[in-house]
Amino acid sequence: MPNYNGTVFMPSVLILLGIPGLESVQFWIGIPFCAMYIVALFGNALILIIIKSERSLHEPMYLFLAMLAATDIALSTCILPKMLGIFWFHMPQIHFDVCLFQMWLIHTFQCIESGILLAMALDRYVAICDPLRHSTIFTHQLLTQIGVAVTLRAVILVAPCLILIKCRLKHYWSTVVSHSYCEHMAIVKLAIEDVKTNKIYGLFVAFSVLGFDSIFITLSYIQIFVTVFNLPQREAKGKAFNTCIPHICVFLEFYLLAFFSFFTHRFGFHIPPYIHILLSNLYLLVPPLLNPIVYGVKTKQIRDRVSKMFYPKEAS
Repeated sequence: MPNYNGTVFMPSVLILLGIPGLESVQFWIGIPFCAMYIVALFGNALILIIIKSERSLHEPMYLFLAMLAATDIALSTCILPKMLGIFWFHMPQIHFDVCLFQMWLIHTFQCIESGILLAMALDRYVAICDPLRHSTIFTHQLLTQIGVAVTLRAVILVAPCLILIKCRLKHYWSTVVSHSYCEHMAIVKLAIEDVKTNKIYGLFVAFSVLGFDSIFITLSYIQIFVTVFNLPQREAKGKAFNTCIPHICVFLEFYLLAFFSFFTHRFGFHIPPYIHILLSNLYLLVPPLLNPIVYGVKTKQIRDRVSKMFYPKEAS
């Protein structure tokens, strides 16, 4: 790792600071983060077990929910073990290539989650606005194709971020990353070379995925609400709203946190860095924590299955 005039050429190891400015309390911050991770793992694993074991739940809405649960488990697992290693065991070192791989996994799973939320919104749109054709449109073959397409879109869009950093950025001011995980912009800012291309492409990925998906999800729910309000029966309206409420809650929690974190990180120059990093951490940990809780509380079929698992005598 040669060093010329205070710069580092192709570093092999980076240092993750954790949460700069809160180093003295990072140990205690790790406790609620760990609790959130455990609850997220348990809740999403429970969702997967229930949907897999109950054949009546092998419908598009629940299969998309299973995809979302699996993505949430993978996303939170990408960051938290290493983060706790920094907070609790003072292990900030990470190999450069491993850091890039973590960055790629994090942003890929974020894109996959956004795509799944879009697919869930379209599923509800067809189920409510064109119910007679829902079963013929959302076949198991189409679900498989959607899952593959969402994954490929994320992999292909995020991969150039990795390649641009690896191939174009050779010299670095520092090997210290002021973050608790390998975030794209936190790594790019360490480089001496012109990082404009990396920043522009990062913005392109963010807006093309989050912007595109959020617009179409919003349009889907607007059309759903128009259709529901025009339904003649109050009971039908209530049933339609009840199936949409969990999706809307999950949509809002994911995209509001995403955009708030994104804009404060890039344009909130007067906001302390530890606020940016805490928001980024919460953006990756809160949706995996809340998603199974929202669906468990608001979805009767899942709620009944949970009751049968933990209170079999009362359920019978």
